[in-house]
Amino acid sequence: MTFAHPLWLAAAALAVAAFAWLYVTLERRRDAQALVYSNLDFALGAMKPSRLPAAAMLVAALIGVATLAISLAGPRFIAHVPTRDGIVMICIDTSGSMRARDIAPTRWDAARAAARAFIDAVPPGTRVGIVSFSSGANIIQAPTDDLDAARDALDRIPPANGGTAIGDALEAAATQLPAKGRRAIVLLTDGVNNRGVDPIEASRQIGSRGIVISTVGIGTNGSGEIIPGTNQLADIDENALRTIASNGAGTYAQATNAGELNATFRRIALDTIWEKKRVDASLPLALAGGVLLLATFLAGLATGKVP
Repeated sequence: MTFAHPLWLAAAALAVAAFAWLYVTLERRRDAQALVYSNLDFALGAMKPSRLPAAAMLVAALIGVATLAISLAGPRFIAHVPTRDGIVMICIDTSGSMRARDIAPTRWDAARAAARAFIDAVPPGTRVGIVSFSSGANIIQAPTDDLDAARDALDRIPPANGGTAIGDALEAAATQLPAKGRRAIVLLTDGVNNRGVDPIEASRQIGSRGIVISTVGIGTNGSGEIIPGTNQLADIDENALRTIASNGAGTYAQATNAGELNATFRRIALDTIWEKKRVDASLPLALAGGVLLLATFLAGLATGKVP
């Protein structure tokens, strides 16, 4: 939390101290007057049960005064708020290497579960689309704000088979995004581009349009996993994925297990579809302090504890 007028914090501390002194002084004066006009033993006995409510009201009043005073300092905090025009395309690798089992049950199954976690993490109103790619790219779901439809589309992703056309997937996703607004592409792959257009050049052109590209490498290099039906290792081209993300002003992350993959996708959803905004808390704090003071005053009137 930051403050637009931090010097008012000192004033807040003085206000709280002054109010506490005034309250205690008036309370003692009232007690002294009560002793003058009452039987001493009776007065002392009657005063004992009243101290706890009086102390509680004092604490409540001090909190109210402090809250009002702090509101004058212009408190501000950073909050994640949903973007109003957020659109994201999820590109999921379905090449043959996604059948590898170093991430249980398979990389392909883990990728679909992570995409579901992403959809669960975005705010209502966000439009989500899905692209699958292997030797070519296919638009499984055009951008929609019906998140249930986006979840259902995950079941239409074809089984893992074929090559890896990362550039084609990026271009297919970009065709579904408008010219303006908060737009993002999330690319999940476990391999090296070996089909279609150059993904580095494709990401450079897409990034120049202001579209954010985040990349996730799934699996582990050096795991010894072989692409089913071939003699090739199922490794990740991490350098290329970092470059693609950099071209799109996004981030690169690697996930080596299903839980990590889900957490990574949720974090990307928070970073790309939610945006950070500085929120001014002055008015809410002022209202809260005023309401608390009013409630304390009314409670004091009702119980006869107002000094």
